[in-house]
Amino acid sequence: MTEEEARKRLEAMREELAAIEHERWSHWQRYLHSKGDRQQDGSLLLPANLVVQWEHQMTTAYAMLSETEKQSDREQVERYASLIATRFGAD
Repeated sequence: MTEEEARKRLEAMREELAAIEHERWSHWQRYLHSKGDRQQDGSLLLPANLVVQWEHQMTTAYAMLSETEKQSDREQVERYASLIATRFGAD
């Protein structure tokens, strides 16, 4: 593979990864919004227990997460990993 071909492949993969990331983010936003109560000013009021849970998760190193939380992260990464494996395996 030439350098130009490699560059084009990487650019295509970057776009596919960005699309996966946008889908993941959109899914999270739908979930987050479904848990909140829309206020008259358009803001969302989130339940305190979920805020505490999410703050704990975002301030905990991956290695310290529960196995359930780690599995959830692994499932999120699978689409990225599958795409990368496919692209690196393709000639």
